[in-house]
Amino acid sequence: MQTFIHYFLHFGFPVIIAYLFFKNNWKKIALLLLATMLVDVDHLLASPMFDPNRCSFGFHILHSYYAIGFYIVLLFLKRPYNIIGLGLLLHILTDFIDCLFMYNACSSCLENAPAKELLKTVSSLFF
Repeated sequence: MQTFIHYFLHFGFPVIIAYLFFKNNWKKIALLLLATMLVDVDHLLASPMFDPNRCSFGFHILHSYYAIGFYIVLLFLKRPYNIIGLGLLLHILTDFIDCLFMYNACSSCLENAPAKELLKTVSSLFF
């Protein structure tokens, strides 16, 4: 179920957001939101590139708290920057939700995760 939710939030939810809130040019907006998936290029800098037990939230440079702050600033700029900011924040939120799934399944697996305290706090609020 975690995998389905993760990929739905990455690929399906942006299309739904585009259709519901940008009806006039939803296809263009959907493509722009989906293009923000390119933020995962920072995974190429990690060693190993893929680790199924790694929480990308706060770990990769484009998933860092500083990057998230920049993505929030993008929301206040004109199009297309605000749409890009929205897509990047949706991407980060999706990765955070994925980290919550991992944390709740095995909190000791994320002992060294930069966002461990945040995951612990949010997890205690909802689970």
